[in-house]
Amino acid sequence: MKRILALLFALILIQNATAQIKQADQRLKLADSTIIEMPQIVIIGKRDGLISKVPGSATVLNSREIRLTAPLTSNEVLRKVTGVNVVDEEGAGLRLNISIRGLDPDRSRNVLMLEDGVPIALGPYGEPEMYFTPSIDKMSGIEILKGSGQILYGPQTIGGIVNFFTADPPSQEIARIKISGAKGGFFSGFGTYGNTIGKAGILVSYLHKRADDLGPTQFRLNDLSAKIRYELNSKSNLGLKLGYYEEESNSTYIGLTQTMFNQGDQDFVRMSPYDNLPVKRLSGSATHQLEFNDNISLKTTAFAYTTTRDWQRQDFSFSSTSANQTGVQWGNPAVSNGAVYMLNSTGNRNRQFQVAGIEPRLSVKHNLFNIKNVLETGARYLYEKADEQFIVGSNANTAEGTLRDKEVRTGYAFSAYAQNRFDLTKKLSLNAGLRLENFDYEREILRGRYRINGVNNVIRDTSIIAKDNTMALIPGAGINYSANDRINLFAGIHKGFAPPRIKDAITATGVPYNLDAELSTNYELGTRIKLNDYFNAELTGFILDFKNQIIPVSNSSGNSNASGVVNGGRTLHKGIEAGFQIDLGKMAGLKNSYTFESSITVQGSEYSNDRFISANGITVNVKENKLPYAANLMIWNAAGINLQNGFGFRVSGNYIGSQFTDEINSEVPSANGRTGKINSRYIVDANAYYRIPKTNANLNLSVKNLTDQRYISSRRPEGIRVGLPRLITAGFEIFL
Repeated sequence: MKRILALLFALILIQNATAQIKQADQRLKLADSTIIEMPQIVIIGKRDGLISKVPGSATVLNSREIRLTAPLTSNEVLRKVTGVNVVDEEGAGLRLNISIRGLDPDRSRNVLMLEDGVPIALGPYGEPEMYFTPSIDKMSGIEILKGSGQILYGPQTIGGIVNFFTADPPSQEIARIKISGAKGGFFSGFGTYGNTIGKAGILVSYLHKRADDLGPTQFRLNDLSAKIRYELNSKSNLGLKLGYYEEESNSTYIGLTQTMFNQGDQDFVRMSPYDNLPVKRLSGSATHQLEFNDNISLKTTAFAYTTTRDWQRQDFSFSSTSANQTGVQWGNPAVSNGAVYMLNSTGNRNRQFQVAGIEPRLSVKHNLFNIKNVLETGARYLYEKADEQFIVGSNANTAEGTLRDKEVRTGYAFSAYAQNRFDLTKKLSLNAGLRLENFDYEREILRGRYRINGVNNVIRDTSIIAKDNTMALIPGAGINYSANDRINLFAGIHKGFAPPRIKDAITATGVPYNLDAELSTNYELGTRIKLNDYFNAELTGFILDFKNQIIPVSNSSGNSNASGVVNGGRTLHKGIEAGFQIDLGKMAGLKNSYTFESSITVQGSEYSNDRFISANGITVNVKENKLPYAANLMIWNAAGINLQNGFGFRVSGNYIGSQFTDEINSEVPSANGRTGKINSRYIVDANAYYRIPKTNANLNLSVKNLTDQRYISSRRPEGIRVGLPRLITAGFEIFL
């Protein structure tokens, strides 16, 4: 912390000695208003007023909101969005687990995750998991869409879309430096430079982020990216984006047992100190935008990325009789399944992913039926491949060893879509569209464990290839009615779709499970209200009626489901979302700003049909049980003050209601910590900031978990995760 403060002081002295620095307000406005938009896919759009045209619940969090939050991770920013629950895993936000409207948050599988409109999951169709998470430090905003407009994007159209967007090249020279630090060796340093010369604009950014002891987590990451915009002619533009990301952390699956948590002094002990997860990602995309005339435009995006994720994990057991123990144990051996015994071996999960796609998107304004229409139509071809190896290490700290499993999973996806907006009157518009998704996939097993001549787990080379296919038509429709300039009403219905993971859909012996795609019918009804620039609100009611929800048994979900990956049957999600923001200062005509904002979600997510599972030797019908990690009540609120003298302050609170962690809704915690009810919690954060006079520099001081509340954030994947205690961060930002 002393080094951080010394660096802050030195930068301030340098800043005050620079004669070319202008007033802070002018510079901040320049940073936000002189951006030349890249030719790239946008979900909602950054300009004011665009959200009122969306036929469904939508939120745009801009750069100002991110600055006010001074977030440690993107989780803090996303929690203010109605209907969204983010489950912390390691405290550093490296693995994003997002739940929208009661869907399972595991690795954000049920959410379409994008950055600048391009997919970022390991495999968007066959393995839609978030092992790479865009760093909030470099984001200029986030779009969240939950309504019928989802059918323009895919493959997931169930819960919603989260699109992180980065800054675009500026129209004139701008540089920015932002640093922050905290105890435990936490440091974040971000720098960016952009300019436009002639017809070419460029923005280059670099982020370095690290921590030695952020709760249980030690990590470092480097993120280098560049965006280039080139005006080919008056009607044609080209946008390029390149990225390199590397990260290494002590991410682990093992968590606390219930007795360890009850003891209270081992919250962040490193039970498996040799676990190590390096992630590397290379990405590139190119978008060409062509304006044929004022009514017709074509936007074509090509993208490709590779992700390497080689995870070294020490083996462990809940059985005291397990062979090959190291002698290290955790928990209470006197309690059945209450202790963890560390083993002198590793199970190393090495995986490499490749994704490539191309998508032309045509926008046409026309006058069908003598009314104004806007048609958006396009198609996408996507290829993805996953190479996976499981390597058994011979001691507790090795990534080398014997190859046990080896396989290749490939997928070929084609999608096509069309959505037309009919402007029936100046106030009433109708959106109707259709999306086609077709996914052909195969699983090739080259080495694995088998039962041979009555002997289990015989490792041998093989050549098993199995194929399957998923295809669906996804319709959607929505209406939007502007009663006046202040009140907007919307309603929508669309089909939710998500393909099954390849690994779930075909067994390790090459037998297709014939899993159906996840299908739901989603309904929305809501209103948006905006009064001048000092009050806005949104109220939405929703229903997600699943015909079939896939119940996965993945390591990351804790393997808590009893009977394997199955067509889980009908589930029902319904609720009400409400949010508002008011600026009492602007409302009263004052120079200072006094804001209050709040969002609340009341929802119910349950199994709506008979489904029998075996638990502890008893067959249980889980009908009307709550879905795992689906809180019934979520509240976020904040109060802030922004004074003309440069000082500002905001305090926010986040309430998450109690949650069950398994299908049978176990109230009593299991001894190993993996199941049991998670109690409700209310976490308070505070942020103070100061704009240094006659400069374009800002200071901020943030306190996370102000009341130092101790709570369970998750019981996944393999035990209890405790939320971060009180943490104070200091930051500095300057525009040059």
